[in-house]
Amino acid sequence: MSAQASALALEQSVSQIIRGQDHTIRNVLACLIAGGHVLLEDNPGTGKTTLAKAISKSIRGAEFNRIQFTPDLLPSDILGVSILNQQTSAFQFHPGPVFTDILLADEINRASPRTQSALLESMAERQATIEGRCHPLEGLFFVIATQNPVEFRGTYPLPEAQMDRFMMQCSLGYVAPEEEVQILQSQNEGHPLEQLEAVTSLEEILKLQQSVSSVKISDELCHYIVTLSNATREVEDVRLAASPRASLALMKVAQALSIFEGRDYVIPETIQRIAPAVIAHRLVLAPEAKFNGLTGKAVVDDILASTPVPV
Repeated sequence: MSAQASALALEQSVSQIIRGQDHTIRNVLACLIAGGHVLLEDNPGTGKTTLAKAISKSIRGAEFNRIQFTPDLLPSDILGVSILNQQTSAFQFHPGPVFTDILLADEINRASPRTQSALLESMAERQATIEGRCHPLEGLFFVIATQNPVEFRGTYPLPEAQMDRFMMQCSLGYVAPEEEVQILQSQNEGHPLEQLEAVTSLEEILKLQQSVSSVKISDELCHYIVTLSNATREVEDVRLAASPRASLALMKVAQALSIFEGRDYVIPETIQRIAPAVIAHRLVLAPEAKFNGLTGKAVVDDILASTPVPV
């Protein structure tokens, strides 16, 4: 099976469960293939958790763990802890839920900043340092974090360093009435997730991740990506701009999306289409600008409109 066929098979499987969200599904799967992590921010009931479960069930052999973030959650509840084995009189490490292929960090902004930070090292370096020992995270290790944008009581906003660890931020939003009717009909006699069969394997997804780097991107497009990131550093209302990590993420996601589109090279349109989802959530705007309604996406859209496209 070709890389494109494997990617489209996974996309089609997830689309059977999450209706009317084709664009977001492709972006999330591109993030998976690019080796990043995704933050899903949307209202309750829009399918964020179901999307994570559908992806895990579509991949044969992928281990799935879920952490429900709460204010009393501790870093050891995520990373693991060593417990004294009374038979051997030695401490034995018990890995936490972070040691998995797909991790759903549900309502991540309900945990304390200390607990949120426990994921920083894992997401950036695919390892966890616990009690002075470094434990590598094998396998896929794809974090899907969710947060609710309308509830502020009892929540802790993600710090800028944590936001920068997410390759993309996506939203599902409400579907059209016709598609919502299809959702009702499909769940009239049980949830379709229960019948979902795997369409690809963990090994195939790991091969897909390796194939991303073989998608060609020209020097002109590399300069274009860097120009977009640099432009955020010159906007007066931006207090924290896009980092080189943002440029790297934009390149990788564009390469991964090119696989879905059946190309072995990146085109400017792909970069333009995905740039807001990759860059906007990393920007910290001045308070007065936010009060006047400016958003990170609007800043990126303005930069895209004013930056010459390489031809």
